[in-house]
Amino acid sequence: MDDFKGRLTKDGIRIHDTASFAGMHRAGQLAARILDDVAPLVFPGQTTEVIDAAIEQMVKDVGATSATIGYRGYKHASCISVNHVVCHGIPSAKVLKDGDILNIDVTVIVDGWFGDTSRMYVAGKLGRKAERLIEVTHEALFKGIEAVKPGNTFGDIGHAIQSFVEAQRMSVVRDFCGHGLGQVFHAPPNVLHYGRAGAGPRLEEGMFFTIEPMVNLGRPETKVLADDWTAVTRDKSLSAQFEHSIGVTATGAEIFTLSPGGKFHPTWG
Repeated sequence: MDDFKGRLTKDGIRIHDTASFAGMHRAGQLAARILDDVAPLVFPGQTTEVIDAAIEQMVKDVGATSATIGYRGYKHASCISVNHVVCHGIPSAKVLKDGDILNIDVTVIVDGWFGDTSRMYVAGKLGRKAERLIEVTHEALFKGIEAVKPGNTFGDIGHAIQSFVEAQRMSVVRDFCGHGLGQVFHAPPNVLHYGRAGAGPRLEEGMFFTIEPMVNLGRPETKVLADDWTAVTRDKSLSAQFEHSIGVTATGAEIFTLSPGGKFHPTWG
């Protein structure tokens, strides 16, 4: 990749230089390694606050910073979203039951760069419907990533995800989206997980953003609970999510948050 100067596009999307890819890779790999290491802590009888405390300690142990602690008053090192919680679930003393599925979302700061990733886990035995939902959501993320290359548009990403998910008779959440990141937590663009092919800003080498589709077994509508964080499916159907942070390269995408141990999917074992 040739060096190119950092700049903003007409849509306000930052174009990063070659050295920035290395910074994002370091941050992304730490976040991914934490999600690898937390896997043994997910089991029936466990609480999400214990999992979160372990994540907070892992971040501290390597001298990194949690991006979520203190963000808009949030007090935890992760969001943990169980069953029909779509995203932004708050760790608590609630006990996981056999068959519960959960998304754990971690963002860390390493040398000023933000690494943001989430993946699905299961406590105990994975039920058939939940397994199918997780498979479709995982595949949808990679359908979106496959659409990333210079010259394509953000609408191409959303269209790839939406068309795949809806063909499986599931729904894509529209109330939340991916986002730009780098040396900030959230920046342009909004990365929608639905849309029309060819629509939206064009992808350029050096863009950094997350793709993080949320997929529901039922309808796509969500609501946010009184805590102002927790988003749930309105129809109480199961929801799943996977998230990677990526950078646009000359030929496609570099995934910054690949699992070091190959544990990105809960059936890895």
